[in-house]
Amino acid sequence: MIRVLVCDDHLIVRQGIKQILADAPDIALAGESGNGPDAVACVRAGGIDVVLLDIAMPQRDGLDVLKQLKAEFPRLPVLMLSTYPDRQYAVRSLKLGAAGYLNKSADSEQMIEAIRRVAGGRLFITPHVAEQLAAAVAPGQQSDKPLHERLSHREYQVYRLLSQGASVGEIATQLSLSPNTVSTYRARILEKTGVRNDVELALLAVRQADSLA
Repeated sequence: MIRVLVCDDHLIVRQGIKQILADAPDIALAGESGNGPDAVACVRAGGIDVVLLDIAMPQRDGLDVLKQLKAEFPRLPVLMLSTYPDRQYAVRSLKLGAAGYLNKSADSEQMIEAIRRVAGGRLFITPHVAEQLAAAVAPGQQSDKPLHERLSHREYQVYRLLSQGASVGEIATQLSLSPNTVSTYRARILEKTGVRNDVELALLAVRQADSLA
């Protein structure tokens, strides 16, 4: 029996996933959580074979949780879930140690297949994600990458929040950083993206989202 922890901040999503799991005879729900810290606590309590982890989690986002889980439980397979376009997060997730990446638009059969695959010690990668991964590691492709892919994980977190209109203080609180540290990340982001202010950064984020849709 594959024991699965479901981590998503939306109750209706968790309920839908639990129904999918209930229809699989070899898979059992081992627990559920609605935020990042609770997800880590559930794994630490034991009895988990696979983690289904949403990227957009409150308090600590899914990629932060993924990094901690892989540091503490390197053999635990973590299957990332997301509503974002594959190109935006799939490669980043795999590089951080995820066993697979599944878009929430996937059907129930694909989710069950993904859980079984990662529980068996294999990676779950869709053909589209495989193409993105190959492009990311191909020689000479760095200069062709979208700007957001050139940012570090923390820079990308700050980039997303800035583009959504969050202030430096709000970002500092949400990411548990000092305002000075956030300001430093902001300066690096502006330099790497070539924009001059937060308004241009928000416009850049819109263009990037359109190109990835």
